[in-house]
Amino acid sequence: MVNILEIKEIKIASFTLITSSVQAILAFIYAVVLLIFASIAGSILASFVPGFGSFIAFGAAALIIIYPISAFFIGLMVQFFSALLYNILVPRVGGVKLGLEGDELVEIPAVSFALILSIIGAVWAFIVGLFLAAVIVPMFAFLGSASSTIPTMTNVTGVPMVTGAAAGVAGIFGALILIIGLPIAVFIIGFISNALAAIFYNFIATRIAKAKLEFEKVSNTLHELKSVPPIPAALSIAVVFTIFGIFAGILNLIRFSLQGDVLLGVGALVGEIIWYFILYFVSVALGAFFYNYLVPKIGGIKLKLE
Repeated sequence: MVNILEIKEIKIASFTLITSSVQAILAFIYAVVLLIFASIAGSILASFVPGFGSFIAFGAAALIIIYPISAFFIGLMVQFFSALLYNILVPRVGGVKLGLEGDELVEIPAVSFALILSIIGAVWAFIVGLFLAAVIVPMFAFLGSASSTIPTMTNVTGVPMVTGAAAGVAGIFGALILIIGLPIAVFIIGFISNALAAIFYNFIATRIAKAKLEFEKVSNTLHELKSVPPIPAALSIAVVFTIFGIFAGILNLIRFSLQGDVLLGVGALVGEIIWYFILYFVSVALGAFFYNYLVPKIGGIKLKLE
């Protein structure tokens, strides 16, 4: 029997700490892989451009320190605010629901899952758009004022300069797109993609593998996620995103076919499918593995489930 539980609250401290830590470890692994490839590329380039290969290898080596630290602290900010937003939104729009049979995740109700995640994405898009607008409006104002102080440029180049008024209008229009249009677009795209991901999981991925979430009851409604078995989680999520990879590959197949290169289109389709599966399988498997490793040391994610 499927037991539908709603995530009523995310304990922010536990969620932020462990997700940021896992993110930092994955960033370190990525930096090491990049260093290996950079070293190989550097050794090849060294024969053509002396010293350039060492420069590339040094830059990649620096990433081993910079990238994990940056990923951790950026993760702290992003995960903290995202969890806070989630808790604020749950009483208003409802939380994510999980359909569990024992430890197996057999169903993710699509609407509740897509709605709250797309709203959180839209809020982040609004924040990013606000910062970008704060840069764009002064920049266009500066360009407008600069054009009015260099009237001779029109005669020299033969191209009319943008007037101050036109630049100001363009800046305001761009700001409105960023502040209003971007969040709306992110919400719509996010809702559709998250809903499709839940549907793909419910009707396709679960026929191959079901993710397992091993909770331990802390109190009446508070549960701690003690373990996420890596292989079932990785396989089910990889299947979901491989379907998105098929869609992307079909678009490439159509594009290349219209250009008269069907063989290249077929290659792009196969490449997208393989790439999406490997990327998400490896990423989720590693993420789950390091999550399980860290739980006894720093504690797992704590959720209020009802």
